[in-house]
Amino acid sequence: MLIREPLECDWMAADAIHAVAGERLPFALTGAWAGGGAVVSSEPLAVVGPGEVAGGDPFAVLDRLPRVSGVEQAPSTAVGGGWFGWLGYRLAAAVERVPLTTVRPVAMPELHLAYYDHVLRLDPDGRWWFEALVSDGRRRELELRLRELRARLAGRPPPPREATPETFTLDARAAARHVDAVAACRERIAAGEIFQANLCLRVESRWEGDAAALSATALRRISPPYAAIFDTPVGSVASLSPELFLRRRGDRVVTAPIKGTIARTGDPGEDAVALRRLRESAKDAAEHVMIVDLMRNDVGRVSRYGSVHAPRLPAAEAHPGLWHLVSHVEGTLRPSAGNAALLRATFPPGSVTGAPKVQALHVIAELEDTAREVYTGSIGYCSPVAGVELNVAIRTLELRDGRLWLGAGGGIVADSDPRAELEEAIAKARPIAAAVGAGVAVGAGSGVAARRGSIVTA
Repeated sequence: MLIREPLECDWMAADAIHAVAGERLPFALTGAWAGGGAVVSSEPLAVVGPGEVAGGDPFAVLDRLPRVSGVEQAPSTAVGGGWFGWLGYRLAAAVERVPLTTVRPVAMPELHLAYYDHVLRLDPDGRWWFEALVSDGRRRELELRLRELRARLAGRPPPPREATPETFTLDARAAARHVDAVAACRERIAAGEIFQANLCLRVESRWEGDAAALSATALRRISPPYAAIFDTPVGSVASLSPELFLRRRGDRVVTAPIKGTIARTGDPGEDAVALRRLRESAKDAAEHVMIVDLMRNDVGRVSRYGSVHAPRLPAAEAHPGLWHLVSHVEGTLRPSAGNAALLRATFPPGSVTGAPKVQALHVIAELEDTAREVYTGSIGYCSPVAGVELNVAIRTLELRDGRLWLGAGGGIVADSDPRAELEEAIAKARPIAAAVGAGVAVGAGSGVAARRGSIVTA
């Protein structure tokens, strides 16, 4: 049974993670999730990691949801509980027979999903709620939990902590290898092997603090629609993603691929010129159309015939430091399509792989310098109340053992310029580094200016 209890609390979304700080496996989602606001919890009832699904279907757990009464009377923004966590990029090998890059400077769990039967919910109107999926065996514990959290949230949030990671760096050799990888990818496109592949690089830093401080620092500066923090003993993430991978409510599913990017300065005149260049760019249009077609095909694998639709023209959206081209692809799922089937049909996200997807995955494994971990996988939730909502794990900080890193890249097509692609990847990394008070330094001889990142809020 779903219950919702109002809370007297005036905490901001950026403070939400502090309500459960120090507890087991805390997480916070802020931005547009479930209609907007925040979803926060800790102390899950069950945890699934990569070892528990080895050799099986890593997405099957998403179909293990309880039947919940009381949902019909709840607002559409209710969440209640469910599975929350991440699906790392390396789960691609569980979907298709594809190789994976073996160079892993720091390994993160390929899968982290935990089941929470209660959440703190900041709704789109700014009101806090305690929401829970109550079973007879947990009724007393949830009553005590509500009392504890009500008292905690009645106080003031702790003073903000400022993250101070070291400068994110990309040495000249790694920069040169990325340029060479783009050139090699263009040769494969010219040979007809693929139409597009998304190639990424990694900038690295050090940080001895926790992901909560990184996230809180960033959220005071920018407001990404799909921000997420998950703190675990074997690695943490602070995602500042602008991109929706999947949203499922009932039999309706939507994906919103981002493809096509140009820098944004905050100066109205300069940004108007940049936006016009983006809209008129044949290269960005080609990137975008191919990925929209790919996502239409992926969603169509589990949708009713003729139900998948996408707009003829993408929308231009403003994000921190960047303009992006975005399309919303929608479909109606077949009655037999569960959550696991939806993920098997669409994972990894098309916007961070390429077309055709399977061959693009082979090219990525051969050309990228280091392995992707959580980056370019997906982060979010699967709830018996709110459905499925997952981001594309881009603009995502990963932290383990004092090592902090950030991936960035772009779609490579026939007329991509290798040096410009390097510049674009660094342009995507800079606003995220700046949001946590750091810069991005690129090695001398790379051809990229080693300047400190700047923030332009959307």
